[in-house]
Parts: sequence; C-alpha cells; structure tokens
Amino acid sequence: MLKEIKYLIFILIISIFLFFTVKYYFSDNNKKKSYRSLNSIDERVDTYVLKLPTLEDDTKDIIEYVEQSNNKKRKKFNFWKLLGSNE
Repeated sequence: MLKEIKYLIFILIISIFLFFTVKYYFSDNNKKKSYRSLNSIDERVDTYVLKLPTLEDDTKDIIEYVEQSNNKKRKKFNFWKLLGSNE
C-alpha cells in the first residue's frame, strides 16, 4: 500500500513539474522576452559589423610558378634498401 502511494506521489510531482514547465514555455511573457533578446542580439551584431575594420587585399600576384625540369638522372630509391645501406 505504501509503495503505491509513493509511486502516486512521484507521478504527481513529475506531472506538476511538466505542467508548469510547459505553461511557462508557451506563455506570452516568455515569448516576448525571447523575441526581445533575439532582437537585441541582432542589433549588437549590426553595430559590431559597422565597427569592424576592412583590410586591403595584398595577395595579388603572390604565386610564382616554377618550371620543373625533367631530370632523367634521378636516382630511384627503394625504402628497404635505404634502411640497409649506411650512406
């Protein structure tokens, strides 16, 4: 009998908690506060964007292309032979 009463009290407390949570979440007061906070964040972002300095582009013609010569005299190395030799 006590076990059933304990479970009933637990279920009642959880349901009351959920009820008040949902009631607050969907209330008009909470909706107004969330909208105001989102609006103020947008305004702050806009003011910070206006204060940001712009940097000049200094990366034009920075890449230099090097022509590679095709040396046929390249020595081919084998990994295992490199480990074995003491050159």
